[in-house]
Amino acid sequence: MGGSSPTTAAVGCGGASNGGGSSGSFCDMGVGCWCGWRCRENQHGGHHRFFSSAFVFFLGCFVLLGSVATLYAGLAFTPTFRNPLAGSGSSSLGCQEDNEGSWSVGVFYGESPFSLKPIEAMNVWKDGSAAWPVANPVLTCASVSDAGFPSNFVADPFLYAQGDTLYLFYETKNSITLQGDIGVTKSTDKGVTWQQVGIALDEDWHLSYPYVFDYLGEIYMMPESSEKGELRLYRALNFPLQWTLYKVIMKKPLVDSFIINYDGKYWLFGSDHSGFGASKNGHLEIWYSSSPFGPWKPHKKNPVYNTDKTSGARNGGRPFFYNGNLYRIGQDCGETYGRRVRIFKVELLKEDEFKEVEVPLGLIEPNKGHNAWNGGRYHQLDVQQLSSGEWVGVMDGDRVASGDPSWRFILGCASVAVVAVLVVLLGVLLGAVKCIIPLNWCIHNSGKRSSVFLALERSNLLSSKVRRFCSRLNRAPSFIRGWLRPNTYYGQLVIAIIFVVGIALTCTGVKYIHGGNGAEEAYLWKGHYSQFTLLTMTYEARVWNLKLSVKHYSRCPSVREIVVVWNKGIPPKLSDLDSAVPVRIRVEKENSLNNRFKMDPLIKTRAVLELDDDIMMTCDDIERGFKVWRQHPDRIVGFYPRLIDGSPLKYRGEKYARRHKGYNMILTGAAFIDSQVAFERYWGEAAMQGRELVNKYFNCEDILLNFLYANASSSKAVEYVRPVWAIDTSKLSGAAISQNTKVHYQLRSNCLLKFSEMYGSLAGRKWVFDGRKDGWDT
Repeated sequence: MGGSSPTTAAVGCGGASNGGGSSGSFCDMGVGCWCGWRCRENQHGGHHRFFSSAFVFFLGCFVLLGSVATLYAGLAFTPTFRNPLAGSGSSSLGCQEDNEGSWSVGVFYGESPFSLKPIEAMNVWKDGSAAWPVANPVLTCASVSDAGFPSNFVADPFLYAQGDTLYLFYETKNSITLQGDIGVTKSTDKGVTWQQVGIALDEDWHLSYPYVFDYLGEIYMMPESSEKGELRLYRALNFPLQWTLYKVIMKKPLVDSFIINYDGKYWLFGSDHSGFGASKNGHLEIWYSSSPFGPWKPHKKNPVYNTDKTSGARNGGRPFFYNGNLYRIGQDCGETYGRRVRIFKVELLKEDEFKEVEVPLGLIEPNKGHNAWNGGRYHQLDVQQLSSGEWVGVMDGDRVASGDPSWRFILGCASVAVVAVLVVLLGVLLGAVKCIIPLNWCIHNSGKRSSVFLALERSNLLSSKVRRFCSRLNRAPSFIRGWLRPNTYYGQLVIAIIFVVGIALTCTGVKYIHGGNGAEEAYLWKGHYSQFTLLTMTYEARVWNLKLSVKHYSRCPSVREIVVVWNKGIPPKLSDLDSAVPVRIRVEKENSLNNRFKMDPLIKTRAVLELDDDIMMTCDDIERGFKVWRQHPDRIVGFYPRLIDGSPLKYRGEKYARRHKGYNMILTGAAFIDSQVAFERYWGEAAMQGRELVNKYFNCEDILLNFLYANASSSKAVEYVRPVWAIDTSKLSGAAISQNTKVHYQLRSNCLLKFSEMYGSLAGRKWVFDGRKDGWDT
């Protein structure tokens, strides 16, 4: 290297024409290794300073894409990204994300096992938890974890009735040991509320499917123990928590098995997926005996099923008798494990014959997608007839498919990897990256070589292949630039497309890795979920806003019904509205804002969300507001705070309230109220003058309700919840009611003066922001 200057040596990494000593290096290929990782060397105080265009480019891309990812995460995901335990005060060990799912259990009622409806359809109310009505699910990982038994999910429910008490046995996946145990809970009000009893069975292996039955005055449980390689029968010593092994029924790893007494014999149904040629989740075998303890003889046609996993061969719950017929419950595992339950009527069951036909289940499929607790799949049903003659059923459900966390992580990592490739490609096109191999990978000929590199170069075959590969790879940037010509219109278009795709894939990667399963879940309060009615008021000029609003909010988990108060014009057809819940259009005779709070006996929930049709918020914001209202049902709970003060009183926007660090009014354009209390107050005799003023100004109905609430209580009458974001869609359609802000504010200031004379002033009340422990009013 004697003839090379220091600068030339640093840039060229050695060269084929730069004198001796170049043979054997990675970059002595006749083409200079002008890597983009180029450096300039300056002498200053005995130190070297290195500047790399590639390093600066990659650093800039990292900062830019990192900022995009942070911004997207902040806008798309709830700041307090939570699990169902949020706010319940239970151990953080429970309800961890699990590849097997996030199963929970719901209760259903009906006059027959084929007319079951979810508990919310029965309109059962519980005052203690402000659940008006109680809604499914009634048993979750949070319920079990709150009782001191950390659980990732609950599934495989089986009922056992003792008088008026219902016991529910279920699989609970322990959050610490990550294996299934058998838990038990009980209810004395037909399944509306459940009290955790404890863990009934805990072995050193996975347990599930706790099939419980009576025989000769004793209670037995036959859980799945396929991991142990046998089917075991337990007998209750002290029901429901103490059990002892009574007998090993069969030395086979049977899954989801049950025993049923039919036509003078005991029949054992189960699936053995360990056998050669057995179709997983499409296999079913039958055995028979004169006793539930055996000995068992195989059915002559075993396996009776060994077919496609969509067939419902795998058992999905307890068989039942209805009108003298035997019915078997099976699982359809076609799209994913446990996708849905199917019911089969057994027409023939003998030692050498078996025939069954599918019959309709009668349950309405959930249509809120993964926002519904059972929107992804439901794979087990157990029905029992109560002494009253009514049928009660328990079913498990999940929001997403099996293995969802793993798939999301893989897709997220794949997105990030593609972004990295696009960043390198963009650097090549912009000239920041001159070659793919960094400078420190190139072995310089000047100076001593380490023994490691000398040993590597002695392997002629390997070093030859590596040198050839590096040489070809380092020619790629110049080839790509020459082919796409970034200075041309076509080249700039390609650069723009790469940039946009990179941004999109960055957001996709964040969504899959950080964003959870994408479900917007309801919030548990005092052991219950509930539902509310969404009420919106509109007219024909705002149909576009209405369609957008209905499509979005009908998918929120706690929305039961949408009521559209139609004030003017020809109402749309219900078929024109894309809704996941029932929609009712209430056509009014008079175009009045007072119609917003009109008493409506057809509303089936206590909670009503009054929501302008031009406001768009996330379902999670709505669900948080609903939980806060359930904590304080005597208040107006909403998302738009105002502070009314001064002399004379003047209406001002939210910025004024924040500047003065407090509020005393909540706008009902987006607020939860108690329909029974609020509507009665609004239409009471004392509010008559106020209603007349609302008609006169065609404004201020929300201000009037705030005055009525404040006048009826000496304590706090309003509660604020801050949304992650809110969009006014009327600005997109040009159909805003109050487009002239100055005139609108002046009208409302006049209302404040008038209402203060009628009902007293709000100026003496003020509630600070950031007063909640959960930080939802920050």
